Amino acid sequence: MSVLVDTSVWSMALRIKASENIFLQRLIKTNQVRIIGAIRQELLSGIKDVIQFKRLRKNLEAFPDIPISSFQYVKAAELYNTCRSKGIQASHIDFLIAAVAIEQGLGLYTYDKDFENIARVVPLELYQP
Repeated sequence: MSVLVDTSVWSMALRIKASENIFLQRLIKTNQVRIIGAIRQELLSGIKDVIQFKRLRKNLEAFPDIPISSFQYVKAAELYNTCRSKGIQASHIDFLIAAVAIEQGLGLYTYDKDFENIARVVPLELYQP
């Protein structure tokens, strides 16, 4: 199964020794990692050091973006409305990530608790290593 890897997992991986993130390494080695432009943007935003920015941008090039269509943006809005009606809130980017994962049939690997709440209401499959 391919897995959409959320910003929270990438961020944690960047802060710890590579050898400590066995699950992400395994997904990378087996070519199961997927990414979208919004996750790439979140990862690169706020990096003040130009050299670090360029290095991370180059490393992320190994993972091509899943193309996002208007349908997926509309699906994200539907997910937002459905969850909001149940009292569940998250960012618009989180709902876009969830919509892409659902529509592409991907598991979502995340440490962000907002996705656990979303998954209680919509058919979002969370990847459990």
